[in-house]
Amino acid sequence: MRCVQCSHTEDKVIDSRMSKDGGCIRRRRECLRCNYRYTTYEHIERTELRVVKRDNLNEALNREKILRGMIKACEKRPVSMEQLDQAADEIVAELHRDHQREVPSAYIGMKVIEKLQAIDPVAYIRYVSVYNQFQNVDEFIELVRGMERKTANDALQRKFTL
Repeated sequence: MRCVQCSHTEDKVIDSRMSKDGGCIRRRRECLRCNYRYTTYEHIERTELRVVKRDNLNEALNREKILRGMIKACEKRPVSMEQLDQAADEIVAELHRDHQREVPSAYIGMKVIEKLQAIDPVAYIRYVSVYNQFQNVDEFIELVRGMERKTANDALQRKFTL
């Protein structure tokens, strides 16, 4: 690794930790020249998965693009980067598991929506409103009412299963 502070190429690994799902290793490193400490992540390299966009153009799957969208939705919300990193890793793993070469962008959007709904309801609403290109307040109101109905149904089901 090249040190981000002085560009020296020799470092030592201070600490290594595996992610919960085993798909990523986090390494703390220290530059041997300037003693600057930094973190690197080691991910499994997979065959390239292509994203088919709405206009039928395609591009390489970009985990960072997925993560940026979730970060934007979670701006000023009590959501940690660790939660978002883990969600992005889970989405990419699910995409590779469910698709061989190409994945529709709409499928990726739905995966992000599922993860954000579990993480933070406000971030979920933000993402859905942009993803579905809401045009007026009524669309927001209907989304929130749907969430309220689901919450009420879930509470009712828990009550009867206890």
